[in-house]
Amino acid sequence: MDGEIALHSWQLKLPSDCVYCLPVLDGDTLRFAPWRPGDALVTNRYGIPEPDLSPTSLLDPAQMAMVVMPLTGFDSRGRRLGMGGGWYDRGFAFRHEAPAPPWLVGAAFSTQQVDEIEPAHWDVTLDAACTESQTFDFRMADA
Repeated sequence: MDGEIALHSWQLKLPSDCVYCLPVLDGDTLRFAPWRPGDALVTNRYGIPEPDLSPTSLLDPAQMAMVVMPLTGFDSRGRRLGMGGGWYDRGFAFRHEAPAPPWLVGAAFSTQQVDEIEPAHWDVTLDAACTESQTFDFRMADA
């Protein structure tokens, strides 16, 4: 979607016991909904498909074990660019206090790696990024 890598073929290859969740915009909050291929989807206000579940069935970002997010860009320190809405930064802002689950992994094409991204104070960095040719572990980037 607009330069972000599609994750649908990857999600279809996950083990059957893996609970896969899709992001859902709940008001001004990012939440997550368990989803399986064939489950109902609706289009949100940005034209992005998301599960059609009641808000009481949605999970908070802190309840995730790992979040794989498509990127429009990333650098060697785990700084990322998305679509510019700040949804992931607001949703995972609790990670500014101390490293905490979930593990945040960016998914991108290798051509989306840039030399440096100037961070804003609200930006949440990635723990890792995966491209079609390489995996980057950013947990030691500042060490």
